[in-house]
Amino acid sequence: MKTTISEKPFGSYEGNPVTEYSLQNKNGMLVSIINYGATITKIMTADHNAVFANVVNSFDKLDDYIKYSAQYIGCTVGRYCNRIANASFSLNGKEYLLAKNNHNNCLHGGNKGFDKAYWHIEKRDAEGSLQFTYLSKHMEEGFPGNVDITVTYTLTQENELIIDYAATADQATPVNLTNHSYFNLSGNHDESILNHELEIFADSYTPVNESLIPTGEIEPVKHTPIDFISAKKVGRDLTAVGGYDHNLIINKSTATSDITKAATVYDPNTGRFMEMFTTEPAVQFYSGNAVTGPGKQAGLCLEAQHYPNSPNEASFPNTVLRPGEKYKQTTIYKFSAKPGGKKD
Repeated sequence: MKTTISEKPFGSYEGNPVTEYSLQNKNGMLVSIINYGATITKIMTADHNAVFANVVNSFDKLDDYIKYSAQYIGCTVGRYCNRIANASFSLNGKEYLLAKNNHNNCLHGGNKGFDKAYWHIEKRDAEGSLQFTYLSKHMEEGFPGNVDITVTYTLTQENELIIDYAATADQATPVNLTNHSYFNLSGNHDESILNHELEIFADSYTPVNESLIPTGEIEPVKHTPIDFISAKKVGRDLTAVGGYDHNLIINKSTATSDITKAATVYDPNTGRFMEMFTTEPAVQFYSGNAVTGPGKQAGLCLEAQHYPNSPNEASFPNTVLRPGEKYKQTTIYKFSAKPGGKKD
């Protein structure tokens, strides 16, 4: 059997029809994505009793995605995910001014980033994939250059959701893309994720100031509340930091080829287990502490990325995409279930 693709209407946006497309593999795992924001609406996976449930925070209606857009639930984020300090950067001797949508900073691409874009979709039945494309025009949200973006979602028979990103630009411009799904492996989104056991393969992180802008330093996580080198409950040290919203630098020594195992998440009640792999150098762990609507601490984000504010930090890994180059990134979320857990 191969992965099947189905679709159903999901409302309209700016006069365009929004459709929910679903991939389903031979094991019954199902992933649904809408072409508003290239947003993941469902990841249906089995627990230790083979009971399926949706393990990402989501809404049934498009209107709610629009209403709660500030939470970035399930969407593709760009042109630059995370924060750019003072909503500005200089490139090739010119200063570019961006939207100040997060205090004095630019967050997740500005007022209307890729999360609020209408994406074109191509079904690729032979590969079990959905390919989303979007043209971000020159000076959209203040960023220079026309950028062609492709995001491809593939569901494998090994219960892997593979997200491949690609982009080209006709002018030098910062590009930093990610997915902003909130995971709750219990499948019950009235429950918090504080009992989930999280492991992040990162020995260091980028400390930030009061506006969550990196100071430019890199520090070890050991003996801090941000230490997830050994798996621990999300809630164990959460109050010590007031909630997690941290960029952790992935240990590349764990890499297989150019894909690195970045993190694992385990729900001890259901036995559901998720592994995250990525080509990116870092992951933003967000515990949903600033969520004001549905989903406050009912989901955790593991956002593959380059470092926040890299356009203003010369020592950070480069995020500038230039003409003739191709931005490429792959992130994989793999799902399984372990024995044990709560007996029904």
